[in-house]
Amino acid sequence: MDNKINEIRRRISTLRAEMTLVEASIRDQVNRDLDCSEGSYQLMAMRAEVAELIVRWKAAGGGERLPTVRERLSRSYADRPTAAAKADKARADKPKAKPGHSNARV
Repeated sequence: MDNKINEIRRRISTLRAEMTLVEASIRDQVNRDLDCSEGSYQLMAMRAEVAELIVRWKAAGGGERLPTVRERLSRSYADRPTAAAKADKARADKPKAKPGHSNARV
């Protein structure tokens, strides 16, 4: 049962990510004074699918509260790994060259 719940949550997460892309596309079309009805219909269909998946998720035993898009995006950056920390670790793990030895080509 947990596998089914996780699969539904993954699908919800994927749909939410796709929805943000469609919303950005709609905003861009509106800003350029273009017709955005196709994107709007697609977004409404995605919202309906998310609502259906949430009903199935709850029926399968999913009980914890799902975060909203705003909550997911507003998480503090301290929770996320940074590229600088990874680069510092990579430099610390890299062995130092011996004097007189280099990678330069002659």
